Amino acid sequence: LYRHMPQLIAAGKVYLAQPPLYRIDIGKETYWALDDADRDRILARHGNGRPAPEITRFKGLGEMMPKVLWETTLDPRTRRLLRVEIADPLVTDRVINELMGKDPSARFRFIMERAEEARELDV
Repeated sequence: LYRHMPQLIAAGKVYLAQPPLYRIDIGKETYWALDDADRDRILARHGNGRPAPEITRFKGLGEMMPKVLWETTLDPRTRRLLRVEIADPLVTDRVINELMGKDPSARFRFIMERAEEARELDV
C-alpha cells in the first residue's frame, strides 16, 4: 500500500485495526487491554477486592474466536483504529527499503542495530 497508493496514506484514509493484546475476566466482567500499560490500569481500577483476575494474552488474531474478533476488532461501533501517518517520508522510505527490499543484509543490519531496543519478542 505504501508503494502503490501513497496518496491514500497522505489523505488520511488508511487505518490499522488495533486488536486487544489481553482479555481480563474479573468476576463476571470482561475487559480488553491494548497493551501492558492498559492491562495494568484495568487491574488497578477494577481488580481490588474482587475475585482473582483471569488474564489471557493473545499472540495473534487466529487465537480469537470469530465472535470475539468481531466485537473487539471489526465492529465499527467498538473497534479501535489508528490512522497511518508518515511523519518523515525520507526516513520511512529508507526503513521500508531496508525491511522489504531485496537486500537481506540491509534487513539483518537493521535488526542487529535495534536488537537491544527489543524488550519482548514473540517467536
